[in-house]
Amino acid sequence: MHTTHKDSCGEQGGARHFDRYRTNIGTPEEQREVRITSRKEGAWLPRHEGPHVKMLSTSFRRYFHTGGRQGEARSVTFYIQLAVLAVGGAILVSSIGLVFGVKKPKFWLYTYTQNTTLLPLASAEDYTLSPVSYVQGKAFNRFITIWLENTDYNKAAGDPNIDFFAKKGITLNNYFAVTHPSEPNYVAAVSGDYYGINNDADNILPANVSTIVDLLEEKDISWGEYQEYMPYTGFTGMSFKEVKTRKNRYVKKHNPLIMHASVADVPDRRACIKNFTLFYEDLKTNRLPQWLFITPDQQNNGHDTSVTYAGKWLRGFLEPLLDDPHFINNTLVLVTFDENDSYSKQNRVFSILLGDVIPKNLIGTSDKGFYNHYSELSTVQANWGLKSLGRYDVGANVFDLVAQKTGDSLRSLDVTKVYLNESYPGIFHRSKWAPLPVPDTDASFGGRTVLQSIKDTWGKFQSKSVYKGAPLSIPWFWNPPVYPKGRYSRKRRESN
Repeated sequence: MHTTHKDSCGEQGGARHFDRYRTNIGTPEEQREVRITSRKEGAWLPRHEGPHVKMLSTSFRRYFHTGGRQGEARSVTFYIQLAVLAVGGAILVSSIGLVFGVKKPKFWLYTYTQNTTLLPLASAEDYTLSPVSYVQGKAFNRFITIWLENTDYNKAAGDPNIDFFAKKGITLNNYFAVTHPSEPNYVAAVSGDYYGINNDADNILPANVSTIVDLLEEKDISWGEYQEYMPYTGFTGMSFKEVKTRKNRYVKKHNPLIMHASVADVPDRRACIKNFTLFYEDLKTNRLPQWLFITPDQQNNGHDTSVTYAGKWLRGFLEPLLDDPHFINNTLVLVTFDENDSYSKQNRVFSILLGDVIPKNLIGTSDKGFYNHYSELSTVQANWGLKSLGRYDVGANVFDLVAQKTGDSLRSLDVTKVYLNESYPGIFHRSKWAPLPVPDTDASFGGRTVLQSIKDTWGKFQSKSVYKGAPLSIPWFWNPPVYPKGRYSRKRRESN
C-alpha cells in the first residue's frame, strides 16, 4: 500500500543533463564515443517542468530556465508574456493578502525542518510514495545509514557528541572510504563501484548500472532516501540554495541514488527520494521504509561548518530517535563519514553501529575488522539474503555483528597498507578514461549470487569483467583495476 502526497515546489537552478540519460552505455558491442553533453544555455529544457512553464512560449521558457535574455528571449512575445504574468501575479498576491492576511504559504515550508521559505520557479510534477514492508532479516529488520562529511578519524573520535554515540554502540575502528572527493563515495555505497569519478560534477550513471534498489525490490523490501533541504520529492537539480544566504544547502552529489539513471528515470523510484519534512511525517505515521539513506544538509553534515557543528546536529536529531519505536524496532543504524579531510593520510573514517540489535555486552566496544563503503552493501545483502551486484560489493566484509547471524566469515587485511585516497581511471575520470566495467555475473560469495537481471544484461561479456575473484582489497589510483587484454584499448578520452 502506498500513500501519495503532492509537493508544490519547483526546481531552482536547473541541472546539467546528458545525452545518455536514458540509454545503456558501456556494453562492449556499443562502439560509439562515450560523450557527455552539458546543456547549453537556451538549447533545451530540464526534464521536470511544471504545467505553468509548459504553457509558455519557447522563448520565455528558455529565459525562465537560463536566466538570460538571449536569442528569442528578446522577442515581442516574451515581453508581452512577462507583462501579463507580472500583472496576474500582482493581482493574485493582492487577493491572497486580502483574504488570508500576510502569511507565508505553508506548502513552501514543505521542504525543511525549520521555518524556511523556499521560492519555487515552477510546480513540481513528481508525487511522493511511502511504501511499507515487513521482511524479516537474519540480524535486523531495518537498516539506516546517516552520512556526515569530510572529517579525519581522530578529529571525529574526539568530538564529545560523536563520542556520546560511540559509547552507545560499536565503533568500527578500520572503516575506510574508497576515494576522494565526496561524490564517488556516495555512488559506491549504492552500486558497488565509483566508475572512475574523481570530481563532484553532475555525473549520471547509465541505466544499465544496477543499484541496491534493484536488490531490495526483488525481495519486496521498502526503501527510501531522506535528503535535508531537498526542495521537493524526486528533485534532480544539482543544488538548492538557502534564500537568505544564497548558499547551497542541498547538493545532488550527496544523494547517491538520484545519480543513477536506473532510479532517476523511474517515477515510482524518484517518489521514494524525499526531504526531511516527509521523514518526520513518515516517522509519525509509522511508514518509514526498511532501508533508509539519510543525508543532512551542507551545514548539518559538517561540510560547510565543522565536525563540532555536525556532532551537535547529530545529537539533536538522532538521540531522541533511538528511543522512538517508530524508528528503532529491530534496527541497525550506521553513522559514518563520506571521507577524511586530509588527502595525504589513510582514508579511514570514524563509523559507529547503533540500534536495538546491538547486544548489551557489545555496547561501548569496538570492531577492528576491515570495512569500507561496500560493506554497507554486503551487510544488507547478507541480512536479507539478497542477490549481489557483481561489483566490489562481492567480497566486501559483512559487519561482524551481522556476520555472526548470517554465517559470513570476516576476512583480515593489513590495513597499514590501505590508503584509497585517489580515484582509478573510469568513464567519469577527469583525465584518465577507462570503459564502464562489466559486472562479474558468475560471482558467488557467501552463498549469494548475482541478480538475474544483471546476468541478462552483462552475462555474455564475462571475459571482459574486472571484478573476478571477489577481492577484499579494493583498487585505487596506484593499484587500478586490471582490464582483460583488448578491453582497455583507448587510453584516454576527453575530460568532462
